[in-house]
Amino acid sequence: MGRRVLIVDDSSTVRSYHRKVLESVGFTAAEAVNGCEAIEKALQGEFDIYLVDINMTKGTGLDFLREVRANPELAAVPAVVISSERTYTDLKMSLCAGANVHFVKPVAPQALAEVCLILTGEVVSGE
Repeated sequence: MGRRVLIVDDSSTVRSYHRKVLESVGFTAAEAVNGCEAIEKALQGEFDIYLVDINMTKGTGLDFLREVRANPELAAVPAVVISSERTYTDLKMSLCAGANVHFVKPVAPQALAEVCLILTGEVVSGE
């Protein structure tokens, strides 16, 4: 079975874009519209990586990250934050909450795909 990603963003357009990018490199994607729904899905399924927005209603991306990092069954899953938040403080908050990588929107599709592949153990060529 291929790698599984949970895409967490309140924008259906953003979720669709990220899904398209990651499915093109072999990921199977599930989606959540907020942090609360993301926790439910993370507890129900096995994911290889989380792709998370910060600003959402009903549980922010940072709330989601803190909760999964506190859960021994979910804590080891890598997480990529993709957000419009771009200050040093935003980056620090993402990393302190448990993000492995913080991208500022918009993120180039190749960069997104390569980081997700690398974080899930794939060797990426330098081509």
